[in-house]
Amino acid sequence: MTSPLTCRWSKPDARTGRVMIDGELDHRSADQLRYEVLDGLGASPGVREVHLDCARLGFCDSYGLSALLMIRREVDAAGAVLYLDNRGPSLDRLLRLTGTYDHLTGSE
Repeated sequence: MTSPLTCRWSKPDARTGRVMIDGELDHRSADQLRYEVLDGLGASPGVREVHLDCARLGFCDSYGLSALLMIRREVDAAGAVLYLDNRGPSLDRLLRLTGTYDHLTGSE
C-alpha cells in the first residue's frame, strides 16, 4: 500500500523556504512536490535557500528523482540553493546509484 504524499511550503525567515515531505515520492505524487516548490518560490522572490525535509520520505522512484532534478534546476534559476535535509539511507542509495548524489546534495 502506498503512502500518499503531503508537503507544505513554509518560510521560517525571509530568505528560507522549507517543504516538509511526508509519504512516497513517485509517479503519482512527484508533480505535487514540484508545484509546491514552484508556487512557494513564485510567492517568495527573496528566498535564497530551499530546504526539502526528507525525514519522512518513505520511497522515491525514478519519476520522483526526475522531479528532484527539475526542482534543483528551477531553484537554481530562481537564484536560490536547494538542500535535501534529513535524507534517509534509501534516498542516499538511489542518488548514489544514479550518479546524482553530488548534484542534488551540493557535494560537487
